[in-house]
Amino acid sequence: MTTQTSQSEPKRLFIKTYGCQMNVYDSERMRDVLRPLGYQPVDTADNADLVVLNTCHIREKATEKVYSELGQIKKMKEAAGGKMTIAVAGCVAQAEGAEIMRRQPAVDLVLGPQAYHKLPEMVARASRATGERLETEFETLEKFDALPKAREADGPSAFLSVQEGCDKFCTFCVVPYTRGAELSRPVDDITIEARSLAAQGVRDISLLGQNVNAWHGAGPKLDGDGEWGLGQLARHLAKIGGIDRIRYTTSHPRDMDDDLIAAHAEVPELMPFLHLPVQSGSDRILKAMNRGHTADHYLDIMRKMREARPDMALASDFIVGFPGESDQDFEDTMDLVREVGYAIAYSFKYSPRPGTPAADMFGHVPEEVKNERLQRLQALLREQQGEFNASKIGQTIPVLVTGKGRNQGQMHGRSPWMQAVHFDAPGHLIGQIVDVKVVGATLNSLAGEYSAAVEAA
Repeated sequence: MTTQTSQSEPKRLFIKTYGCQMNVYDSERMRDVLRPLGYQPVDTADNADLVVLNTCHIREKATEKVYSELGQIKKMKEAAGGKMTIAVAGCVAQAEGAEIMRRQPAVDLVLGPQAYHKLPEMVARASRATGERLETEFETLEKFDALPKAREADGPSAFLSVQEGCDKFCTFCVVPYTRGAELSRPVDDITIEARSLAAQGVRDISLLGQNVNAWHGAGPKLDGDGEWGLGQLARHLAKIGGIDRIRYTTSHPRDMDDDLIAAHAEVPELMPFLHLPVQSGSDRILKAMNRGHTADHYLDIMRKMREARPDMALASDFIVGFPGESDQDFEDTMDLVREVGYAIAYSFKYSPRPGTPAADMFGHVPEEVKNERLQRLQALLREQQGEFNASKIGQTIPVLVTGKGRNQGQMHGRSPWMQAVHFDAPGHLIGQIVDVKVVGATLNSLAGEYSAAVEAA
């Protein structure tokens, strides 16, 4: 039987996060803005006082998955006598808006990705059953200004949002419509947040953005106009004591400049891992996608990256079966994959998104053809991923210990190339970077041996 929460007890907050790493960051910041109101995170929606679904609109049928989840949470709310606040946040909220409120009356609040700093005010209004229940306006700069400068870190790795929005308008993508125009956070705000994380023991930060390498901002006016790009920001953040590893995602080929590539050669803290989506190896399809680059341009970036960091691990995204994709277009993609050689990649069948130009294009590829092409592409990508992981066997690599493994005495961590590494070691090593000898590899992780004697030597 559900009991009412007393005023002296903390309020229970459950957030379910869908989709991208930016949503993971946004969920963390929601917890930050709600903490002063007495909300404490819990692991399940059952008996929660506030349930937030932080949604993603990228994948197929994302909206229907949200409505299905809301149906289950509605039952929990009814079992609690209505004493549960339900909020839908993120990109589905931005895209669907009032339709969510209409289809699922149990929802109390709907807020887009640029409005979650208003969550405390909206929760207070909902509790009084007054005020606006829908907030989906684009106010990115206001959001960042309103967020608490300090964050509560959760482990030795953390995301740090530096850029939001997208101006590229790829014909298959909803992000410009759900996240708004590109906006870069100021250097000082990023630095304050990074220092706060470092002070709490964070050693690995991942800079986030829809087009993170489009970030730019005014740095100290030491020379010229003082305008920085992401490479200079990485150099700056690398000087913060305690920050040993810096990553960034997701990048766009159109924003990959020579200074950022050079930073990979100059800044040891900048990890040898690049996630740079190409989507297709066919120039004809890239043009139809409005990507703004060619396959040769992309391959030139890959070449420069490997010249800057010979140990660079490369990752990408691919869409198979885009409208009008011919057999030859698909073979061009396969050829590009063979030429690059990926450590990891993500591949999907094209699925139309309402409101995007590609949804109305002619030449939609039959589902069975998309399935066959995707299977071929994924087989090649799995082969490359397995070969990359196997290439580490016998090497001793630096691993950031992030937590305990599933087995007794086992720890897990991350390699510089984003691989999961499992090994036996003492629990006090969490948060440290230790040398681990790789003795085995699977498609998704590495097995290692840690020796305190080797570490001491």
